[in-house]
Amino acid sequence: MNGSYSPRGFSYLSPVVKHLLIINGLFFLATMAFAQAFRWDITQYLALFNPASQNFSPYQFITYMFMHANLAHIFFNMFALWMFGVMLERVWGSQRFLIFYVVCGLGAAIIHLIIVQFALSSLMNSMSPEMVETVQEQGLEVLLMGKNYTNPEMAELNRLINTPMVGASGSVYGILLAFGMLFPNMLVYIYFLFPIKAKYLVILLGALELYSGFASGHGSGVAHFAHLGGMIFGFIMIRLWKNKLPPGGYY
Repeated sequence: MNGSYSPRGFSYLSPVVKHLLIINGLFFLATMAFAQAFRWDITQYLALFNPASQNFSPYQFITYMFMHANLAHIFFNMFALWMFGVMLERVWGSQRFLIFYVVCGLGAAIIHLIIVQFALSSLMNSMSPEMVETVQEQGLEVLLMGKNYTNPEMAELNRLINTPMVGASGSVYGILLAFGMLFPNMLVYIYFLFPIKAKYLVILLGALELYSGFASGHGSGVAHFAHLGGMIFGFIMIRLWKNKLPPGGYY
């Protein structure tokens, strides 16, 4: 997401946004450093794996938010966090903003896992117990070797179980939703050129993610339903807080 606007006083970072930018940056640098220096992929420990995977741990519901796949991934997430998050933090205060950020990230993970579980259940019902057991016991090692099963059902099951989710996108999409609700008529400039009101940008992004989620299924490598999960949980949080938000903050 690219864009630009210039509200007064936007030139400096708010406390939570600043610390989130730093933490995400440190996680990204650590991922690269460990991979290059020790050939150790910390993504295998800190990204969010499916509960059916041998690599799953509950703490990953938090740590996955600070992991990113590549430079473009972290850049656009952090740019959007800075661009929209600073103003929200000033309106809500740091504590509420941080709660919102974390809840949206958790919501994204929950929705993603629910959608994947539907796919897993359907796939497992069409496979023999022996095939499923083989994937569950050996699939992670196969993927770590850069390979997958020749049987298409086993390959898809392995990918669904052992491909982790990373990124702050769920939290960021929640922030985008909140910005559109609190400042619906503020103009956002897409690629610094094309103005659009925040409320229409949010609707457009939500519709795009919904379409992409159904169109691409699980094959694109992008957790579109996780993005929607962040927006859904963000909407719920804002509705719960509606009596404590500034007047005129809805469209």
